[in-house]
Amino acid sequence: MPLHLYDTWTRSLRPFEPIQAGQVGLYCCGPTVYDYAHIGNLRTYLFEDVLRRVLRIHGYAVRHVVNITDVGHLVSDADDGEDKMEKGSRRTGKRAEEIAEYYLAAFLADWRALNLEEPEIWCRATGHIGEQIAFIADLQSKGFTYRTPDGIYFDATRQPDYGRLARLDTEGLMAGARVEGGDKRHPTDFALWKFSPEGETRQMEWDSPWGRGFPGWHIECSAMAEHYLGPWFDIHCGGEDHIPVHHTNEIAQTEARHGTRLANFWMHGYFLKTGNGKMSKSDGEFLTLARLAERGFAALDWRYLCLTAHYRHQMVFSWEALEAAAVARRRLGDGVRRLGETDGRIDPARRERFMDALDQDLNLPQALSIAWETLGSALADADKRATLLWFDRVLGLDLGKAETVSVPDTVRDLLALRETARATRDWKEADRLREAVREEGYDIEDGAEGPRVRPRLPG
Repeated sequence: MPLHLYDTWTRSLRPFEPIQAGQVGLYCCGPTVYDYAHIGNLRTYLFEDVLRRVLRIHGYAVRHVVNITDVGHLVSDADDGEDKMEKGSRRTGKRAEEIAEYYLAAFLADWRALNLEEPEIWCRATGHIGEQIAFIADLQSKGFTYRTPDGIYFDATRQPDYGRLARLDTEGLMAGARVEGGDKRHPTDFALWKFSPEGETRQMEWDSPWGRGFPGWHIECSAMAEHYLGPWFDIHCGGEDHIPVHHTNEIAQTEARHGTRLANFWMHGYFLKTGNGKMSKSDGEFLTLARLAERGFAALDWRYLCLTAHYRHQMVFSWEALEAAAVARRRLGDGVRRLGETDGRIDPARRERFMDALDQDLNLPQALSIAWETLGSALADADKRATLLWFDRVLGLDLGKAETVSVPDTVRDLLALRETARATRDWKEADRLREAVREEGYDIEDGAEGPRVRPRLPG
């Protein structure tokens, strides 16, 4: 069965064929590094990681590009308000460059903790100002821009099909627009270059043919995607919140410059919901991997939970669901490790069923159920192990690796005392020490190779 992916542009499942045989260009919208990534953001990167893994397991050479927005992302999609990097600087009292480095390092730590594969290219908006200026100049030469007191804007009315990705009712938007709504001519127009305010010096600003200032958010992705992948490549990904504005405007820019919609497939991960609505940084209340760790959860517990829901379905977070995922991940990993270390044969029938699930728009819940079914099957242990480790090339749960646990000295001392009690057959004292270890937040599992300690599961 060929790989089928859901394309937001056509609103349909389409068989995937690369533009260039054997190679795939994949661009994913990365973080704006003014704050920590929340677990809803990370859910989107997890979906994109699985997509990359599936493409590679199909034999494609993937050129994966992820951008880092370190300038130009305004707090409002209406092109007003301050730049998010300047806002982060004001919030913390640090320079914008320091903010970018700090939160980028935190983001990359989360990325690696979740076992996400590294892209071939990380690219920063501030590292490609020249490409963005050249792109805007080309749009200007083609008649798609106009100047206002605060910047250079893209005239969306020049494109009859503007907003198709989001199925925007542009006529309705125009009819509802107020004439006195500001210097922007139409509600769908957007900033390409913003001027530094008169009499102010921004931390991040550059000279341009139009005046000193900084790029708008949308131009960075069109410019960097083209720079690394060309103006027509295979797949562009992001969150569902990118559909109505950011990705719509990326397409508009590239259509104006090159006559393409930039990517053949547009794919979007859907929101993580909480009891109060979608998880968002705007209200200041959001969950990070660090917050999960404070409650005793590993990053891979979150990865497992994300595998249980389809990427195009909104997912509701609860601590109970995360606890169930933590238990399931541990049991699956333990089950694989108990199969021994002998290399076996990948079961072809189960591999085919696993791939069939993934080839239907990355149906990970079904693929995960096939992994559990394989663990409980009558296959020889060595064949089970080989098959499950092959599955893990996509699942990314490190099923064959023993979990390394760093325990404090107090727990190490209790473990040593318990081993002494066991050696002298003082079972009452050994049980007391086991309970003392539990109170410190760890469980002991006794086995043929000696005791193994691991963090207690939450709950």
